[in-house]
Order: sequence, then C-alpha cells, then structure tokens
Amino acid sequence: MEYETTVDVRFRDIDAMGHVNNAVYATYAEQARANYFVDVLDRELSAVGSVLATITMDYRQPIHIDDGPLTVAIDVPDLGESSIPMEYEVRTADGTVAAEIESVQVAYDREAGESMPLPDDWREAITSYHGL
Repeated sequence: MEYETTVDVRFRDIDAMGHVNNAVYATYAEQARANYFVDVLDRELSAVGSVLATITMDYRQPIHIDDGPLTVAIDVPDLGESSIPMEYEVRTADGTVAAEIESVQVAYDREAGESMPLPDDWREAITSYHGL
C-alpha cells in the first residue's frame, strides 16, 4: 500500500515563471516524508537518527498556485540494511502526476557519526504498512 498525504501550494513556492520553483519539489517530498515518519513510524523525523542520502526528481508538468492542494504519495519498494528507498508521486488536485521523486533515507547514529542498521521497530512498521 502506498502512503498519501496532502501538501498545500503556497504563494511563496511560485517563481518568476508563474509556477512552483523546481527546488520546492524537494520541500514537498520532505514534508511528505516527515508526515510518513509520524503516521507510519510514530516518530517525528527531526527526532530520529536518519539522514537523506540521495534525492532525484523527474518533473512531468508545472504546478501552478491553483493546482493544489497536492497529494504526495510515497511507496517503499524494499528495505536495505540501513536504508529506506522511497518513491514519491506529486499529484495535482485533479490527480495529474506533476513529478516523480526518489530518495534514500539512511538510519544514522549521531554519536558515532555513521550509518546503522534500521531499528527493528522501523523495519516491522514499514514492512507491515507496505506489505513487503
């Protein structure tokens, strides 16, 4: 099952071309990821040991101020030893896919300054939610 959350298009997201600036899409993914951690893992993203390792974005069509609210869907296709690969679709209010994003979140031990295995409760919650 994919996870879905809603993100508003804010006036400040719009650039001189009249559409959402390309860098803002990463913020939409970040907000969706933060919501995912609360809803699926019952943890605030800012309070857990994890870091964003990679993010790539494919833009399909511009988003304008009146295209929201947006739906950001997240799927986790598999899990690594310490990593959570995430696939996102950013959809306009009419359901059109405006962007596809992929990221990898890595469990991180802040004290040691290195990656660590995914906590068992994270693995269990993600596996259960997505039917892995």
